[in-house]
Amino acid sequence: QVQLVESGGGLVQPGGSLRLSCVNSRRISSGYAMGWYRQTPGKQRELVAHASTAGATTYANSVAGRFTISRDNAKNTVYLQMNNLKPEDTAVYYCNAARLGVITWGQGTLVTVST
Repeated sequence: QVQLVESGGGLVQPGGSLRLSCVNSRRISSGYAMGWYRQTPGKQRELVAHASTAGATTYANSVAGRFTISRDNAKNTVYLQMNNLKPEDTAVYYCNAARLGVITWGQGTLVTVST
């Protein structure tokens, strides 16, 4: 069974940066597409960034140019570098792994952007 463990969330001031990490218990080089989603109370979970098995990346319009997703296959880890954070980026961020139609979610990590 795949397990995802996220870390790196916390409180940051507007304009600051954070890096989220997600460690996959399986080898992500064996066909796992990885992504980051976020959710705020009362809203649906939304895609933030996605990295395909080939390394192609996509971003939500709201974070393009500020966030960067990257994969380290040797460490079975996907990162989300978040720069120039805004209060509206406040959310619980979830890591997602997909392979052969099977989707796995992490437990989530809270990011709060506030003064």
